[in-house]
Amino acid sequence: MTEPLNRRRFISQSAQGAAVAATLAGTSTLAGNLGTRLQAAENAAEETRGEINHSVCRWCYSGVSLDDLCQAGKKFGLKSVELLQPDEIPTIRKFDLTCAIVSNPSAKTADGQTVGGISLAWNRPQFHGVLTEAYRAQLKKCADLGLKNLICFSGNRDGMDDQEGLENCAKGLKQILPFAEKLDITLTMELLNSKVDHHDYMCDHTEWGAALCETIGSNHFKLLYDIYHMQIMEGDVIATIRKHHAWISHYHTGGVPGRNEIDESQELYYPAIMRAIVETGYTGFVGQEFIPKRADKLASLQQGVTICTV
Repeated sequence: MTEPLNRRRFISQSAQGAAVAATLAGTSTLAGNLGTRLQAAENAAEETRGEINHSVCRWCYSGVSLDDLCQAGKKFGLKSVELLQPDEIPTIRKFDLTCAIVSNPSAKTADGQTVGGISLAWNRPQFHGVLTEAYRAQLKKCADLGLKNLICFSGNRDGMDDQEGLENCAKGLKQILPFAEKLDITLTMELLNSKVDHHDYMCDHTEWGAALCETIGSNHFKLLYDIYHMQIMEGDVIATIRKHHAWISHYHTGGVPGRNEIDESQELYYPAIMRAIVETGYTGFVGQEFIPKRADKLASLQQGVTICTV
């Protein structure tokens, strides 16, 4: 009896998001019509009350100014705009928003390689020196701003054995973790799929990430469980969250397939996933990281927030 009722709730939530889109329809640009959008969002604010702390990834909304994203998102329940660099934080602070997880720093090696991103990172010992320096600087900036979570990546395999890569990551991260612990900031490695979006990425299974956490043995190193990416790589999302939640400091959403809206057009049932997250005792943030297909991106974002409110 429970599941059909939950399914009906999901459809109802999607309909509410569609209603918002309909309310905002006919608005071809953000400029000049933002007031109408904000009023529609404010009228639906009751739907955003729940146990999930809502965030959004800035990069998914490149066509929307950061100010407009903050102003609209604040009205329909966002508490955070994430994956920002420290110099962007003053903008979101104007709207009383935080940054749930800060974007990674990058650094240049002696031979001119840019490292610190997804493909070239902590699994290569030759990068540890410049990465440690870059992360120390970024951690200090986070601490100065009162931010508590900083993203990091494993790097690609490029022929490296997974066990060797795990040991290399642990060795490098242990050089910077005492500083992170002193500042009370968590380094969070993102789990990404290597099947569709990030071919050859090493931290592409939850078990590998959990083993790295166990090897490092610090409460200030954890995982970003990206639901979209892990559905592609391994499925079994709810059981995995229940098993490994102690190692997870952040979550991302996204519709599968396609990484678009998280409504009934895709295969994941997000209300059940959110309830499973809440049941683990998680009190952090869930970041919407889908790429809207609809013209009205803010309506799609509000729909995602509504769907994930449990």
